[in-house]
Amino acid sequence: MYRSLDSEKIVDTIGTLCRRIDERFPDSGLSNVCRELLTIAGESQERSAWFAKPQRALRIITWILLIIMATGLAIILTHAAWPREGFEVVGLVQGLEAALNITILLGAAALFLATVEVRIKRKRALKAIHELRALAHVIDMHQLTKDPERLRAHAQETASSPKRTLRGSELIRYLDYCSEMLSLIGKIAALYVQKFDDPVALVAVNEVEELTTSLSRKIWQKIMILNAFTAEELV
Repeated sequence: MYRSLDSEKIVDTIGTLCRRIDERFPDSGLSNVCRELLTIAGESQERSAWFAKPQRALRIITWILLIIMATGLAIILTHAAWPREGFEVVGLVQGLEAALNITILLGAAALFLATVEVRIKRKRALKAIHELRALAHVIDMHQLTKDPERLRAHAQETASSPKRTLRGSELIRYLDYCSEMLSLIGKIAALYVQKFDDPVALVAVNEVEELTTSLSRKIWQKIMILNAFTAEELV
C-alpha cells in the first residue's frame, strides 16, 4: 500500500495547496503557477498510465515486420545457388563478408524495431519531465526577489528595488508554499518512471529531483533567516 506513489493523492495534495495559496494570496502569480502545476498533475495520471501499459498494436506491428525480415532471409538462403565445385578462397571470403554485412544490417534493423516502443515512451517521458524542470525554474523566479534582508528596519531602498508587499509572517508562508510546490514537482517526476523502467528517463527524473532539492534548500535558508529576526529588526 505504501510502496508506490498514488497519483490521486498527489493531485489532491496539489489541489489543497492551490486553495491555501488562493486564500492567503488571492490573484497572485504564485496562485496561477500552482494551478498550472495542478493541471500538469492531472495530465501526469494519464501519462504515467500510458508509460506503464504495453502498446500491443505497436508490438504486433513490430513482430510482423520481424517475421517478414526472417522470412525474406530464409527465402534468399533457400534459393541461393551454391557452386558445385566448391568455393575458391577469394569467393569464400567474399561470400562470408557479404553474409556478415547482411547479418549486421538485419540485426541492427531487428534491434531498431524491438526498441521502438521504449524509444517512443522515452521521448514522451523526457518531454513531460522537461515541463516539470521549466516549472521549477518559474517557481524559483517567484521567490527570487523575496529577500529577507529587505524587511529589516534599516534596509535601504532604491528606485529599482522590488516592491515590498509582504510582511515577515506572510513572506515565510509565501516561501514555504514555493518549497512545497518544488517538492511536489519531484513527486510528479518520480511518478513517470514508477512503472517505466528506462535508465535515460530515470536519470532525467533524478536531475529534476536534485534541482528541486537545491532550489528548496535556498528557500529554507531564507526562511531560517526570517525566523532569526527579532521583532525590533522588522519593519
